Amino acid sequence: MKRNDILEYIKSEFHAEPFTAKDLASDQDVRWCPGCGDYSILKQVQTVMPALNIPKEKIVFVSGIGCSSRFPYYMNTYGIHSIHGRATAIATGLKTARPDLNVWIVTGDGDALSIGGNHFIHLLRRNVDVKVLLFNNEIYGLTKGQYSPTSTKGQITKSTPMGAIDHPFNPVALALGADASFVARSMDRDPKHLQHILLKAMKHKGTSLLEIYQNCNVYNDGAFFIYTDKETKPIETIFVEHGMPLVFGENYSKGIMLKDGKPVIVNMNEESFSINDLWVHDEHDSYKAHVLSRMFDEPSLDDHFPRPFGVIYSQERPTYNDQVHEQLTHAKNQFGAGDLDALIRGKQTWTVG
Repeated sequence: MKRNDILEYIKSEFHAEPFTAKDLASDQDVRWCPGCGDYSILKQVQTVMPALNIPKEKIVFVSGIGCSSRFPYYMNTYGIHSIHGRATAIATGLKTARPDLNVWIVTGDGDALSIGGNHFIHLLRRNVDVKVLLFNNEIYGLTKGQYSPTSTKGQITKSTPMGAIDHPFNPVALALGADASFVARSMDRDPKHLQHILLKAMKHKGTSLLEIYQNCNVYNDGAFFIYTDKETKPIETIFVEHGMPLVFGENYSKGIMLKDGKPVIVNMNEESFSINDLWVHDEHDSYKAHVLSRMFDEPSLDDHFPRPFGVIYSQERPTYNDQVHEQLTHAKNQFGAGDLDALIRGKQTWTVG
């Protein structure tokens, strides 16, 4: 279908005008700190969202509490600024009641992984058809610089003046452990890559989790610069693509292969290795996804591994909201109107006296 045909279809089917990136900017003043990485994420979301080819009246952003959670104010779509850690629960109810809506969750490492941790893992295992943007800056920004569930061990913050002693969450590994159907990672300071992964997350049917490294230039400035600075990016990052070998380094001089189930870094300039020896990324392989998610922070491995960015894992499976409506349709066709009193009483009832 050509672009003009798509636009006409949207007009006739939804009685709404198609939109551009500019149409998604709301009339609200953006009130993040100057230089905050949230500005870049907002820009990339507004840039790629017209690719949905649906009217903006069908799009809803749901957020909890935190710097990231001001996001709905700045999108000229429907939005809900909800309560701390509960955006996932509210979005589940919304998508289940209104499966026709395109629902997004915007959350942070504190909002999602601390007070909202329980809701977060159950959203992932249920595979509700929503998109989750998890802004990870490894700090509490809105409440002025306390350590968060992803803060690195030893990190000095206002609430850990002698260094954090907690073992931090790895959000990608956590999501894989909760059986998420789509898990990816990108960065605010790599706009092209972020746009690329946002498009992949948008196309996935089911819960799409995208962890975004986001710079808090006030309380944790430069936490992820090692992955974007020209001098360190080649050796500290590896960008994975389905069906492509795992290579990194200057001029892709290094590669990763699996040996006895463990990742090993090899020098591609040595004659004993070729690209055919390398680990080829398969985003549908759950075992390799777990290895990939952990290799950079696994102390038992001898090498210093780069951090993976891209789609770590993707699986097609039935969504929660589709299954709910299938059950409702089946019940209606088989039983007709339901009897709530009979359902509450159940079969295990008895009469006393």
